[in-house]
Amino acid sequence: MPKESLSNAHNVCIVGDFNNWSTNNTPMKYLKSGDFTATLELRPGQEYQFRYLIDNRRWENDREADKYIFNAYANCENSVVIV
Repeated sequence: MPKESLSNAHNVCIVGDFNNWSTNNTPMKYLKSGDFTATLELRPGQEYQFRYLIDNRRWENDREADKYIFNAYANCENSVVIV
């Protein structure tokens, strides 16, 4: 996740259907460049919905997601990655 979209974030977690939407199972690592990164092992041929949780209070989508799907439960769009 690029630093331009983080505005002084202290921690970022990637949250999605690949980790049962857990808000703390997949923390991202802070890089010296100011970016955050995480490596996930995802099954090929699948689509996964996800969002970023910044400082346990702000949700963001991935600006470079493969597509977006509306989530009626949260009344927002989720990012989608196609593996």
